[in-house]
Formats: sequence, structure tokens, C-alpha cells
Amino acid sequence: MTVVTRVSQRTHSAISPTSVLALACPFLLLVSSPITPCFGFSGVGQEDERNRGGDLYQEILRDEAVARLHQLGKVSDGDGYLERIFMTPAAVRAGSLILEWMEDAGLRTWVDCLGNVHGRVEGTNASAEVLILGSHLDTIVDAGIFDGSLGIISVVSVLKVLSIDGKLGELKWAVESTFIGSAAIAKILPVSGLQITDKSGVTIQEAPKKNSIAVTEEHLQQLRYDPKSVWGYVEIHIEQGPVLEWVGFPLGVVKGIAGQTRLKVTFTVDLRAIDDMGREAVVCELFNRLYQICDRRSVSCTIDRKHDANAVICDFELTLKLKSAAYLGLKRMTGSVQDEVHVLMSGAGHDAMALSHLTKVCYL
Repeated sequence: MTVVTRVSQRTHSAISPTSVLALACPFLLLVSSPITPCFGFSGVGQEDERNRGGDLYQEILRDEAVARLHQLGKVSDGDGYLERIFMTPAAVRAGSLILEWMEDAGLRTWVDCLGNVHGRVEGTNASAEVLILGSHLDTIVDAGIFDGSLGIISVVSVLKVLSIDGKLGELKWAVESTFIGSAAIAKILPVSGLQITDKSGVTIQEAPKKNSIAVTEEHLQQLRYDPKSVWGYVEIHIEQGPVLEWVGFPLGVVKGIAGQTRLKVTFTVDLRAIDDMGREAVVCELFNRLYQICDRRSVSCTIDRKHDANAVICDFELTLKLKSAAYLGLKRMTGSVQDEVHVLMSGAGHDAMALSHLTKVCYL
């Protein structure tokens, strides 16, 4: 499993979840019966397992996980607010914590030249494709303690339970978890991307030097994964939106991630939609209207198209499995579930957008 740190500049907003209930559900999902045939073990949901290890599972999957979320939430570059950006002291400290927790869960760990923290569990079949799980260690100003961290800590918690239960070695596939990782790993971060700067003017290539790490074109090539070696990518993330709160449901399965277009006139226009053609049509109409308004007033108009990202549609089969597992996990926790697990679009930018160039993706 790999957890990779985000390096590219980006801007998004995040809404902290209203209930910690959402934290417990993903832990159950990853080991519920619809997904367990892929991994080759019976899962922690068996009656005898619940009787024998219920308290321990609760301690790890809920109590320890929540404590770790709060612990990681205190690791910040800012005083009085949460912010971690690429290769800053806080990002390095956060990576060290994640590395420690991965080793505690029985994973083989390492850190690559971009500061990405990796953890891996070898499957019973050495030649099998790898399942990648994870999220980002960095977080923008006040995005909240769940941004990125939830997707890392939940996976590590599940793997720790499997390790204690003696089932970690029974996984059919190797398991990793990852992120800039995401762009570098998916072969869509060009060498020129190393010259991307942050708000202080420091480039991606320069930032690791603070920690005596050199990043070259050769290093970048070495980070790239062979698509044939990867089976899929799964990420758990807070919604960063109000839909689940509106419908009163703690979990949602993502059908796709919105494509993005950012324009800068004298203000910034941020357009997001899961339909790329529809989004482009809106952009064209907006351009036309702006130019018409300027022509009528005999003023010049320059529009800076700052950012474009195509929408990503989540894998249908993986999404069905995730939805079924989410339903069973909620039913196990609450005793009954009145409605189907909500399926929604994600409007934020995610690692899965980069990793979709490498493998099929799904999102909780």
C-alpha cells in the first residue's frame, strides 16, 4: 500500500463531515463480503470473529483511528490553523507518523525521492496485479482534519486488524496505497512539472532539497508504475460538499469526479461538471457573452484559461462492489438501512483523476 503526497498547486474547498459515524463505515467496507473474494479471506464480519475480536476491532477501527486523525490534524505549518504543503516541515513530520503507523500494521515501508510514503503488503501470488489504496498527506488551509488523512488512516487501520487477526498474509493481491505521487506514478507529471512553483516561488524540484533529497528526470521516471502491474485504485475521502448532509446519509459512492475549467478575467470563474461536453459548451457561451459585452462597450478583453481537467467516470464494477459493501457495513453497524447507499458526483479535485490514467478507479 502506498500513500503519496500531493505536490501540484491546487485550490479547492472542503466541508468537514458533520458526524464521526462516517469514519467507522469505510473501515467495515474494505473487509465486507462483496469485496473479500478479491482478497481471498473470509473477512472480519464472521460471527465468531465478532465475538472474539469485536472490542479490539472497535478499539482500532474507531477509537485509535479517530485519535490518529486528531493527532495528524495537529501537525501543521500554521499556528492556530491546519495547513500542510509539499515537503514543508509539517509534511515531513506527517509522513513520519504515517510511516510509523504503517509499520505498526505490519507493512513494508519506504519513502521515495518526492517524499511519498509507501507501505506494501505482499499477496500470496507474487505475480498478481496490485490494488492501490490511499490518499494525500498535504492539505490546504483549514480544509479540516479529515481531508486526505481519512483515506490514509482508515486503510492503515483495516490492515492492522487483518495483521493482528493473522489474515494479512492471506491477501491474494499485493496491496499498496498512493498519491503526487499520483501524477508521477500515473506518468502524467512531465519533467517540466518539476518547475511548478508554490506561492513562495519554490519549485517541486527545489522543495525536497531542504531534506537533502535530489529529484532528477531519472528519479521521476523511476516513480512511474507499469499499468499492467496495477489492478485498480480505491480512495476514501470526505465529500467536500453538502449532498450527503442533505439526504441524511453518512456514506456515498462516487459515480464520477467533475471535470474542471478555471478562467481568470478580473475575477476567477470556476466551472465544474461531470459532463465534459456540457462544461465546454458553458465555457464557450461564457466566452461569447463576455466578448459581446466588451465589444458593445469598446473595451478589450483577455481571458486567461488557467486550468482544465477532464471528468473521470468511476469503474462500474468496482463502484457496485463498493456500494454493496457500504450497505452491508451500515447494516452491520445500525441493524437496518432504510435507503440505498447514495450515489453522487464529486465536485472536488482528487488523486483518482490522475490515477485514472493508470488504472480503473472508484471512490467512497
